[in-house]
Amino acid sequence: MGADTFSPNVNGSARFSQRLASGLAARGHEVHVVAPAASRKHGTWTESYDGQDITVHRLRSYRWYPHDWLRFAEPWFINKNSDRIVEQVDPDVVHFQSHIIVGRGLSIAARKRGNIRVIGTNHFMPENLLEFTLLPKSWQEKAVGMAWKAAKRTFGRADVVTTPTQKAAEFLEKSTGLDGVLAISCGIDADNYTPSFEKRTGNRILFVGRVTGEKQIDVLIKAVSLMPADLDVHLDIVGGGDLLKHLENLSKTLGVDDRVHFSGYVTEEELREAYTKATVFGMPSIAELQSIATMEAMASGLPVVAANAMALPHLVKDDVNGFLFAPGDSQQMADRLERLLRLPQAELDAFKNASLKLIQKHDLVRTIVTFERLYRGENTVDVAAIDEVMAAESLNTSAIRIIQTPTEN
Repeated sequence: MGADTFSPNVNGSARFSQRLASGLAARGHEVHVVAPAASRKHGTWTESYDGQDITVHRLRSYRWYPHDWLRFAEPWFINKNSDRIVEQVDPDVVHFQSHIIVGRGLSIAARKRGNIRVIGTNHFMPENLLEFTLLPKSWQEKAVGMAWKAAKRTFGRADVVTTPTQKAAEFLEKSTGLDGVLAISCGIDADNYTPSFEKRTGNRILFVGRVTGEKQIDVLIKAVSLMPADLDVHLDIVGGGDLLKHLENLSKTLGVDDRVHFSGYVTEEELREAYTKATVFGMPSIAELQSIATMEAMASGLPVVAANAMALPHLVKDDVNGFLFAPGDSQQMADRLERLLRLPQAELDAFKNASLKLIQKHDLVRTIVTFERLYRGENTVDVAAIDEVMAAESLNTSAIRIIQTPTEN
């Protein structure tokens, strides 16, 4: 598995790659990950994720200082390093998560061998990187065009190309000229999250994600400032990023700094607790190819107010498990949030239950089973066949649980 960003990085692509790698290992596969080193130390060693040991090949990397943590592998050595690792591991499959550096190198190395199945998954949107390139606005359009041409070359080497949602698949096809891109959810293990149906004692809005421009967190903070005082709304922002100081200053300017709390990076346990304690989840981002944070919120039984942009409408259904608002419209977001926060508990619980129901189709095991079938030679997503596998595995798991359940005798 090749990734330009991997744990300990905190973003959707890194989290998906980690969960897929550990999930595959739990199912008996030998998994190797190629990723930039998280520090100056580089080499090959074992790392543990979700209780599974993964062999990780950490490439020598350098900080990209316009970004608050991003490191990149040496592009001038990526072909040599990829050849070396592919020769050493002799994989059946190469699955790259980014076309930028690591995916480019691994896809070229795999194609040289000729007998390796290649799968490419796109998590990239130009908005995720443009603000960190330091390019003037007049050059950015050309840079985006060059990025998509590079993506076409790398993804063109893959036997199958995937991305998390149908909207994202259409976006990738339009941007690159590729066709046949498959939509496969990043998936989530809903059992890791704890919904709370206790009567709420306050109104807490939660945002989780990188504190960067494309997330448009300023829209959410402005929305909080526009909400009636009697609601006593508190906003928790979990995540770090380059705009942290700017947004702290914005909350002071708007007079809501006593009600906007910046947690920075937190542990997994603290993150799950934040979801459980929240009343509503707010996602104002305009550049989500799926939004794992929104999925985690839904698995925690939270109603969601989200921008009607990119893939978020795939998760948020108006007046079912939350509401959509026009991107950038703080007043409309405030109105949608107020509508949820003024609901009687029973009606709010209906939204919470709807989130729990809608997230079921994004089961992580289903995602892993789908990729296993692609690894073994399938070129499409056969929903009926996957359902059969899931049903059989569910029966086997139930049987194991019954056998292992002690009896009083």
